[in-house]
Amino acid sequence: MWKIKKLIKSLELARGNGTSMISLIIPPRDQVARVQKMLADEYGTASNIKSRVNRLSVLGAITSVQGRLKLYNKVPPNGLVMYCGTIVTDEGKEKKVNIDFEPFKPINTSLYLCDNKFHTEALQGLLADDNKFGFIIMDGNGCLFGTLQGNTREVLHKFTVDLPKKHGSADFKTELGQSDMFDQRLQAKLIKTVDISYGGENGFNQAIELAADALANVKFIQEKKLIGGYFEEISQDTGKYVFGVADTLQALEMGAVETLICWENLDIVRYKLKNSTGEEKVIHLRPDEEKDKSHFQDKEGQDLEIVETMALLEWFANNYKSFGATLEIVTDKSQEGAQFVRGFGGIGGLLRYRVEIQHQDEFEEGNDIDLDDY
Repeated sequence: MWKIKKLIKSLELARGNGTSMISLIIPPRDQVARVQKMLADEYGTASNIKSRVNRLSVLGAITSVQGRLKLYNKVPPNGLVMYCGTIVTDEGKEKKVNIDFEPFKPINTSLYLCDNKFHTEALQGLLADDNKFGFIIMDGNGCLFGTLQGNTREVLHKFTVDLPKKHGSADFKTELGQSDMFDQRLQAKLIKTVDISYGGENGFNQAIELAADALANVKFIQEKKLIGGYFEEISQDTGKYVFGVADTLQALEMGAVETLICWENLDIVRYKLKNSTGEEKVIHLRPDEEKDKSHFQDKEGQDLEIVETMALLEWFANNYKSFGATLEIVTDKSQEGAQFVRGFGGIGGLLRYRVEIQHQDEFEEGNDIDLDDY
């Protein structure tokens, strides 16, 4: 999920000259042949662009999209997203971009745009909420079971019954929720009960609209609960928590971190450096620290070779499972989230058990420590 967010962010920032940046989204169950025909028509239209430079750029981008599309015999189950064109880098150089992928869940949008930027609004919609919610729709004529994830709804099962006109209680939903017939595992997950005017799929649509506010708050509440639990460990001084890059990494390597918590916009970069003798070390720097050249030099002032550069959050996303931890990426939209970012640097963890963290860097030059400062 985080990698998709990073991709979207880089696509949003990309800019090009003219209208040679193509955004193409093909929804599930659409036909590759139809899209190929549409692209052929667009190629013909683009041939009439007056500006020679822009015309060639657009025609080249369309040709690239056509080439990528030939790799697909049919549209993947979740749809297909393509971004293609020539962008201008920060250094002012032109760079060709060709990206195609199947979204992580169905994308119910059809889009073709040539512009000086990539259009990612539909992908943002997929990320708006990755929770899946279940719905049970009941009336005197039958029952429907369905799910909603983002803007994608799916009917799992439905059946009809033939009951007398005045069968059932007016407060049936409350009685059912309190009876033994309603599985208690579902009762524990019940978010909201709403009155609808219809049954079946029309009732499903109406229930989604009536429950919208409650569903929108679910992820927000989950995040508040997670960080609230983290703060509770700190306030009780249980020792089953860490914060900051060094302590969190040390606890990870000890296998003590149960839940790794990171801010979604964590701006720390992980550098792997190597000296002239081949020895390697890893450092983690924030943007303001990267300007200090001494971080990239040895004690004699010799430049170190940069072997690898990666955003720390990306490194966590790639490696957290190997430490036996779960990764929770949070926002700063809640009061708790904002406090976690401001007060703890946006990185920390809940531990399985207490551990003793060794603060080696603080004592490497022990002779320089003045105990009167503490």
